[in-house]
Amino acid sequence: MPATPYKHLHDKNISSKKPTSCVVLAVVMACLTVLGIILAIAILERPSYSDKNDGEKILPLEPSIDSCSMAPVETIPLYMEYNDSATFGLPTQTVWEDLIAMATKQVDVVSFYWTLTGPDINVNSSSAIPGSHILTGLGSLPTRNVSVRVLISNPTVLTNSTDLKDLQQKGVQVREVEFGRLTHGVLHTKFWIVDRKHLFLGSPNMDWRALTQVKELGVVLHNCSTLAIDLEKIFNSYWEMGFPNSTLPDPWPSKYDTNITKSHPLLVEKDNITSQMYISGSPPLFCPQSRTPDIDAILTTISEAQHYVDVAVMEYLPMMQFEKPQTYWSVLDDAIRAAAFDRKVKIRMLVSCGRDSNPSVLSFLQSLAALDNHISHMSIKIKLFIVPVGNQTDIPYSRVNHNKYMVTDKAAYIGTSNWSGDYFTTTGGVGLVISQHAPHLIWKKSLQSQLRAVFERDWNSHFAIYLDELGHHPDCALGT
Repeated sequence: MPATPYKHLHDKNISSKKPTSCVVLAVVMACLTVLGIILAIAILERPSYSDKNDGEKILPLEPSIDSCSMAPVETIPLYMEYNDSATFGLPTQTVWEDLIAMATKQVDVVSFYWTLTGPDINVNSSSAIPGSHILTGLGSLPTRNVSVRVLISNPTVLTNSTDLKDLQQKGVQVREVEFGRLTHGVLHTKFWIVDRKHLFLGSPNMDWRALTQVKELGVVLHNCSTLAIDLEKIFNSYWEMGFPNSTLPDPWPSKYDTNITKSHPLLVEKDNITSQMYISGSPPLFCPQSRTPDIDAILTTISEAQHYVDVAVMEYLPMMQFEKPQTYWSVLDDAIRAAAFDRKVKIRMLVSCGRDSNPSVLSFLQSLAALDNHISHMSIKIKLFIVPVGNQTDIPYSRVNHNKYMVTDKAAYIGTSNWSGDYFTTTGGVGLVISQHAPHLIWKKSLQSQLRAVFERDWNSHFAIYLDELGHHPDCALGT
């Protein structure tokens, strides 16, 4: 080893008569250097546990053994005409019928309310026939030795429905969850779990109008046991709270915990497409601490977008609309404004307008749209989506775009909640977040790409109009 770098040591502290001390020191220094290199390599090669802003740690992902095929699911209301080149998700009716047909052991269904037959709402319409078929199919499952559990909110929408009584007579287990007593909200969740390996979630309630008269969007996943079992934990939490005089546990027992979160999503690889997924839940009172809250899932999806955020939702209201008095709730509104202003993310929002839409929606949307400014490089574009009523005027609470999803350049979110404060603080709901990667040539097969295509189809359709184009419209309560 060259002596030059250590010449000052000889000059000041080490006698020239003790050369071995210099050699020993040099050897020690060299060993420490080698050890530092080894440690650096070990650190670089170990699995990542980098901290996030919220203090959670990102755990190393192991690919799931599940195949998890997935597809968007849609209801396009009768008498809606798109152009010939438009693409669509799988029909809701077909997906539900297929799930019933493939069930061999267990089916769990949760819905805000049930009205699967026309007489439920005193309507005589041929468009109610598909709902009757679904009701019959579910009622036949116990004869095939398939266990069926059904959950519904209490309080719920007032109807004359006998659906659940009919199902109970056929061996289906039914429970009502008193969300009003437990959280001062409602159980707004809508999902299916079949044989603990197939699942469906999205905007459709168990309502015949969700099959023919209301525009809906959801997602179906087949052979996805890990995610289905995780969703079952949410179902079981509702089921447990369906007992009379139940009380919310604090904390929730460990059997409801999840290890699939926004910081540790489920990793699935299929057909050269890599998907990272997790299920979020609301309200916080109904979730163990390990479950990602639904509002956090939405905020994270928006905050991680780099180029665009496309939102399709029935109702957008930055307020606690079911509280007395109503109060302003800026959480989502702030996130959208920050994404557009701070990161110059392009925002597009497709908000439904029907005969029963809340007039308060318009002023909030106008406030957002006013920020669209090419000088400040902010892009927030908003359209109203109007489902034509036509000759279907005798069917109440229909002809509306009931979608609740978002797609960005980084992820997709499919939920069961409208975008207003109560849905994330007191109301039962779930969401599914999926982030996918695939080679360019097969990207169109990904769920993210298909959802973006659905959004583009609707955004560019003649059913979608900008706010300043509205004027008076007989099918939109927001019209002047």
